[in-house]
Amino acid sequence: MSQRNRKPRKSKINVNNLPQHLRHINLNAAGIDIGSDRHLVAVPEGRDNVSVRQFSAFTSDLNDIADWLEKCGVTTVAMESTGVYWIPLFELLEQRGFEVKLVDARHVKNVSGRKSDVLDCQWLQQLHTYGLLQGAFRPPDEVCVLRSYVRQKQMLTQASSMHIQHMQKALQQMNLLLHNVVSDITGVTGMKIIKAILAGERDPNVLALNRQKGCRNSKETIAKSLVGNLRDDHMFALKQAVELYETYQAKIAECEQALIKHLGTRPNVTDDQPPDSGKAVRARERMRADVDVREKLFKMTGVDLFATPGLAADTLLTLASEVGFDMTPWKSVKHFTSWLGLCPGTKFSGGKALDRRTKRSANRGAQAFRMAAASLARSQTALGAFYRRIRSRTDGRRAITATAHKIARIYYSMLTKGTSYVEAGQQAYEQMYKERRINALKKQALSLGYQLQPCAS
Repeated sequence: MSQRNRKPRKSKINVNNLPQHLRHINLNAAGIDIGSDRHLVAVPEGRDNVSVRQFSAFTSDLNDIADWLEKCGVTTVAMESTGVYWIPLFELLEQRGFEVKLVDARHVKNVSGRKSDVLDCQWLQQLHTYGLLQGAFRPPDEVCVLRSYVRQKQMLTQASSMHIQHMQKALQQMNLLLHNVVSDITGVTGMKIIKAILAGERDPNVLALNRQKGCRNSKETIAKSLVGNLRDDHMFALKQAVELYETYQAKIAECEQALIKHLGTRPNVTDDQPPDSGKAVRARERMRADVDVREKLFKMTGVDLFATPGLAADTLLTLASEVGFDMTPWKSVKHFTSWLGLCPGTKFSGGKALDRRTKRSANRGAQAFRMAAASLARSQTALGAFYRRIRSRTDGRRAITATAHKIARIYYSMLTKGTSYVEAGQQAYEQMYKERRINALKKQALSLGYQLQPCAS
């Protein structure tokens, strides 16, 4: 028989004996390529006359997508996160009873070759059929609502800070160096002086009488800084900046009230009061919209998260909206810190570490943990001592990441095990670190045939 007429050899391998990840796991899977004005949907072959259809992004078309998927017998859908365009379709499909997975773009990169929207949705459908896609973390609806309020407040805060800069610029142009004598021009002293200037007061000694008791500089120093050239155009700019700043502050207050109101609808796990941790928590760190956030979060979780150094009301509300208090989506604390992007990298080749830097991530939960870590630079706590120890041998950015990683582990442990954070203190941490170094030196000396002995005092 010639080589050309030879029949192909049949495989003796049973398909059912293939590894689990190579079988068709999701037979009723669909893939959707998300766009700003259109979506392409791919279903398994043979479910309809065509396996790929294009739909517009209007709400009626989103309902048509759900109807077509039901007609084709689809039960699970995979889509790639593209901007915010995926949110309406994701929420609608979940409401219609579909299992929807939002996948990372890095996990669905197509093979080299042609690139089109049709190929992308078919590739998503093929990968999801074999069960090769993992859904991204998507919190429950009540957490998503809280996330919307928190992110709206953060946006308003950023916008208001812009007008603080405008206020400071107008004052600088008039050579009113108020920012040199008060720590915050939007504080009690600063705002009283600015409003008095806008009201027509020009005597620096009279303006200095608005000084509060906690201000470090004297009335004489403040009066000296308030002598300048008050031009009408700069006064006009200052007046508008103050009005816009106060408008944004009013909107922030409304946002906080809506946030706290929604937080009040969440169920409590205990009716007890938070225990006395021995640490004085200032009102500005725990009160929002006249509600004690520490007490509310304790009743929701059963643990006092405020006892952890660096975690205050705004940070914990951000974590509640970005991460939540249910840690079951992560198998372990390592999975949690890896998702945050706070753990060391694992780029190895040939048994050697090529890069141990943390992966780049825009995770807002990680940013909240980093903000908490940065606030511990001068803290007389164990976490503060840990930050300064890392900071002494590397740069501040890595020290913040390492401390944020430790705070994230504490956060995960408290919520999963229900344990309370016990502050050991700076001295206890330094003593423990000293003993650990001594034990390591003793082992090293023994390995070299020596014995380490303390010096005679």
